[in-house]
Amino acid sequence: MINLVLFGPPGAGKGTQSEKLIEKYGFVHISTGDLFRWHTKNDTPLGKRVKEIMNSGQLVSDDITIAMLKEEVLKNPKAGGFLFDGFPRTVAQAEALDDLMKSLNTAIHHVIALDVPEKEVRERIAKRKAIANRADDEEEKLNKRITEYFTKTVHVLPFYQKQGRLKTVNGIGAIDDIFKTITAIIN
Repeated sequence: MINLVLFGPPGAGKGTQSEKLIEKYGFVHISTGDLFRWHTKNDTPLGKRVKEIMNSGQLVSDDITIAMLKEEVLKNPKAGGFLFDGFPRTVAQAEALDDLMKSLNTAIHHVIALDVPEKEVRERIAKRKAIANRADDEEEKLNKRITEYFTKTVHVLPFYQKQGRLKTVNGIGAIDDIFKTITAIIN
């Protein structure tokens, strides 16, 4: 089993690379953003709480996020590996994820950070907005998410770097070239 965390700011290409990694390795993809959207769309009790938080442009609390992740991992007992996308966002979350994986007799094996400057991220999201209207891409919410990543979330990277699990990948370039770099790390 290989478990992987894919890092990067909104619009860095995490979703695109995740799709390719799932196809190649058969990972179970766990995207906190997708989970939040699913729960809100299906109006689950958790979704109602998440919707209120997301609509205010805030990040969902750790306890809610960890509960959703655990539920997803437990739904897939025969998975060959998990790809975590958009989580963890803080050192406390990274520690909680490590604890969760340890309790399941596994670990996070690779942490891959897609390095994309803020200017490029904003250009990509502007293009994405023209194609798909995602509530979390609305300008005010987006600004909060980008600021959150570049001022807070990036501070999780040293946590993984100290453990020797972090690899940084240039997230600008051809999608397939970025993918080849990521697969070289995994292999």
